Amino acid sequence: MKTADESTASHPSVLPFAIMCVGMFIALLDIQIVASSLQEIGGGLSAAQDQISWVQTAYLIAEIIVIPLSGWLAHVFSTRWLFVLSALGFTMASMLCGLAWSIDSMIVFRALQGMFGASMIPIVFTSTFHYFPGPRRVYAAAVVGTIASIAPTLGPVVGGWITDTLTWHWPF
Repeated sequence: MKTADESTASHPSVLPFAIMCVGMFIALLDIQIVASSLQEIGGGLSAAQDQISWVQTAYLIAEIIVIPLSGWLAHVFSTRWLFVLSALGFTMASMLCGLAWSIDSMIVFRALQGMFGASMIPIVFTSTFHYFPGPRRVYAAAVVGTIASIAPTLGPVVGGWITDTLTWHWPF
């Protein structure tokens, strides 16, 4: 049987955790969302075939650089403020990707998007252990693991559907 303190202490953690999970889902989804739209993006930006792959590569390189720095960044800014800054930066970079006027601007904006999105992923994993004590931690970890598996899988499908329905600008 739970005491009043145990049940009240865990409820406030659910909303911030859910919001963070949505951010992580979008960051992970975005890794692959442009995969099925690369040809349309390249055509829309008059890019050469060898330049198109940099749209994906720029995101991943930036992400690979920032993920190991996330612990230090969380220590400097706090987990909460790092997540807020990451989400705001990711959103702004996403809008800039949708407004890109050349392949070079798209590559720069995708690198920014990867840089900001990178911190959201480890922060959610860390928050799982911070927000949820004991047995609840297992459920929270299962949610995070499911999101980490589903988001990249859905990316190409969602990106292709959005591009076919609207234009290459909208997956961002």
